[in-house]
Parts: sequence; structure tokens; C-alpha cells
Amino acid sequence: MGGAGARANRRRGEIEAVVDGERRILCLTLGALAELETAFAADDLTDLAGRFSAGRLKAGDMIRIIGAGLRGGGNLYSDQDVAEASVEGGIAGFAGIVGDLLMATFADPSGAEKTSLRPLEPQQA
Repeated sequence: MGGAGARANRRRGEIEAVVDGERRILCLTLGALAELETAFAADDLTDLAGRFSAGRLKAGDMIRIIGAGLRGGGNLYSDQDVAEASVEGGIAGFAGIVGDLLMATFADPSGAEKTSLRPLEPQQA
């Protein structure tokens, strides 16, 4: 993964966004998701996804999500840096980044809707 100048790989859950005038890669890696579970006091990934799918996010929530995505994409951005950052379209631009990032993370790349975030069950040999 990389910061400025790299290309996003949607199959890895990466997106591209222009933040502070520079094209950046954002990705909610497992570490970034763990960071968000802690920040939102979520019990697990299903709880976290449920919170996001409710569609009601505060500005602070968007800062945390974008910050975690930037760090997961290899960028050195603190949440404070995100709070002071600019994107085209202002708040609507930030909301678009959050939506794209969550879709890249939680949606099925084939376009089919995922029905759950449960881990795979072990199979009998």
C-alpha cells in the first residue's frame, strides 16, 4: 500500500481520494477496523457495520473513519490532521469519501449484497 501517488486496488478494499490537494490511498485494514471498534465501543465487526449502516454519522465519526482509512492506506495522518484537512466539496466531499470507503470495505466486490459479517465456519474434511 502507499500514500501519495499510489493507485487504489478495490479488491483489497482501497479507494483513492484527494485530501489537501494530494491523491491518497485509503483502506480500512484489519488494524484500522480494530481502531474503529475501540473508538466506537463496538463489540465486533457486525456491531461496527451496523452502526455505519444506520446512516447517521457525526463529523467526529467521519474524522475517525477517514483518519483510520488514511493510516490503513499508509499515510501519516492523525485525526487532528483530518479535522484540519480540506477536500473538494467540503462536508459533502468528506461524506462521499466515508461512503466510498465503507462500501469498499463491507460490500461484496461482485456487486452482490453481503448478508452478514460472520466468520467462515470450519469445514469437515
